[in-house]
Amino acid sequence: MSRLLVFGPGYTATRIMAAAGARGWAARAIDRAALADAGGVADAIAWSTHILSSVPPGDDGADPVLAHHGPALAASGRIIAYLSSTGVYGDSGGGWIDESAPLVPGRRPGRATADRAWAALSPDSFVFRLPGIYGPGRSALDRVAAGTAYRVELSGHVFSRVHVDDIVTAVLLGLEGGPAGSYNLADDNPAPQFTVTTYAATLLGVAPPPLVPPAALPPAARAFYAASRRVANGRAKRLLGWRPLYPDFRSGLRALSAMISPTSVSSPPATAGPDQR
Repeated sequence: MSRLLVFGPGYTATRIMAAAGARGWAARAIDRAALADAGGVADAIAWSTHILSSVPPGDDGADPVLAHHGPALAASGRIIAYLSSTGVYGDSGGGWIDESAPLVPGRRPGRATADRAWAALSPDSFVFRLPGIYGPGRSALDRVAAGTAYRVELSGHVFSRVHVDDIVTAVLLGLEGGPAGSYNLADDNPAPQFTVTTYAATLLGVAPPPLVPPAALPPAARAFYAASRRVANGRAKRLLGWRPLYPDFRSGLRALSAMISPTSVSSPPATAGPDQR
């Protein structure tokens, strides 16, 4: 039986565990607070056949899983996967970027360092680089409905995103026998934040949220808008046989909207034209 050990059972990793369980895998999780338990973690590594970490670097830039257990993981002989970020690529000026691009410190320098370290940990290591993640309870629909959404109209700015269910599919394709390596997991159609949020409001039948100038955003948000990139997903398609169930934000948001109100998406809204990135 395949046995999956997960470090950091967060939003995405919890869904990966559930999907693995549905395939007959056994799964165990270790949260960040338990990383210092050397004996318990050693036992869990010995128990596992596959290991996944979704724990990001800490405020000091260090990866806490590798800091505590890097040598043990490297010596384990297990198939290992790490959920990284497409933020490791920095700004491409809105151009397409693939896995051959250099990794840069960016706004979270620890991410690039951790990405390299996990990739070098084992010949059987997978690094999945993720853009903005959305899914049930975590999408532009939820932000608009809660009144916390805003729109930023910034000429030329685009970013990629991916539905959490598509991440789950790709990760399991890798763990179940795909070739190891680094993979971008993004949908096919990068788009501006403004367009995504406006479409979410249309699906909900409400007025679009207010426009906010970039200068009025908090520092972390301004840093996000300082980088613009389109993330290419061709490698995952070629080598893993992955095809996103939600190839663009419209299909993903429509599916999420249908979970809330099936009749609200019986026909696509008029704004669902091909005005992708």
